[in-house]
Amino acid sequence: MEYRQMGSLDWKVSALGFGCMRLPTSRRFLVKSVDTQEAIGTIRMGIDHGINYFDTAYPYHLGRSETIVGEALQDGYRERVKLVTKLPVMLMRKADQFDSYLEGQMRKLKTDYLDSYLLHGLNTANFKKVQRFELIDKLERARDAGKIRHLGFSFHDTLPVFKKIANYYPWDLVMIQHNYMDTGIQATNEGLAYAHEKGMAVVIMEPVKGGMLANPPKEALDIMAKAPIKRTPVDWALQFLWNKNEVGVVLSGMSSREQVEENCKSANHSGVGALAPEELEIIEQLADAFRRRIIVGCTACGYCGPCKQGVDIPGCFAILNNVALAEQGNFTQKMSTWLIKRGYKKKPQNEKQLKKNPDAGGAASLCTACGACIKKCPQELDIPAELAKVHAVLGRGEKVEKYLPWMTPDVPSLHSNRAQSAGSSHENADV
Repeated sequence: MEYRQMGSLDWKVSALGFGCMRLPTSRRFLVKSVDTQEAIGTIRMGIDHGINYFDTAYPYHLGRSETIVGEALQDGYRERVKLVTKLPVMLMRKADQFDSYLEGQMRKLKTDYLDSYLLHGLNTANFKKVQRFELIDKLERARDAGKIRHLGFSFHDTLPVFKKIANYYPWDLVMIQHNYMDTGIQATNEGLAYAHEKGMAVVIMEPVKGGMLANPPKEALDIMAKAPIKRTPVDWALQFLWNKNEVGVVLSGMSSREQVEENCKSANHSGVGALAPEELEIIEQLADAFRRRIIVGCTACGYCGPCKQGVDIPGCFAILNNVALAEQGNFTQKMSTWLIKRGYKKKPQNEKQLKKNPDAGGAASLCTACGACIKKCPQELDIPAELAKVHAVLGRGEKVEKYLPWMTPDVPSLHSNRAQSAGSSHENADV
């Protein structure tokens, strides 16, 4: 395993960090949930392979992630890692919740200290809470008491907001979304450099954009095939980040032992400045190929849910993007696209179907455009408008090409189109 310097901290951390938001899952009685024993085994395998940075958070896996990580770090594993979790600022309603959250998280993690405690998902609204609840003072008191060793924040907003928060306090760590497609959004390349110049250790999340960069369109696969060095799609994405001196550790949400094995091999061949100019040019070409095929910039983080109407928001977006990414060429590829669309048709399409199968996750036709999800989306997506595209393509059968990024169609209203169909109720929706 390659190890890297973490900003101005006296830390040498593995180039690859373990993000515990996408642990191994299994189905039981039609419900998909974390497979506890497999997750523990996968985490311990990562540590045995040299991974020494573990990141979790209060809401991951509906609260189970911290408990499972705590179990996995028993039997001497805790001493081998840097353990980081996050204060759920978005859930806080009063200042005195800080202590109860921190103490509860430490109990679940079965530890008497955290190597770092991050303020989770800071944006303009959550940063106001940080100030109103005087959370910096509370963090410092917890640090002075030995419960926290280093302070930081994770971020989802724009560059000006990032700089404002970065300048507010001498943070030890910062966690940002960054990958070869997202260099110009959220913290951006400029924010990455800005944090590094201030001596902050930079942690990277979403290195493969919620798995999107791991499943390239044919155009991107052709570019990779012509490259002088052969790499998997995931390896190209990871090496892009490890090539940067500003990056401390790159998190991967690994949901299988095979992913741990593959990503550790990539990390073993990583290094600052390791990519040749022609390889960086290839990555630029890959980014362009993806941008031309991706309709919705969702990373499947799940922060938008749960939807009150039962819509499986990340699932719907993933299906639409998979259809857009699929090549409509030979029979096998057409069959793959048909199977993707067929999977969408199996989702509950109306309230009656959802009541029969509440755990299946509803189709876009269930969206009422209430807007509750918009405020919670780190990518600042207009989710109802994007769901209208899902319904247009997968519900009404419109051509996916109409909604590709270089096209500029009038986005249909999910609800006005439903009203124009034969019957305006959910049960009779034209899906």
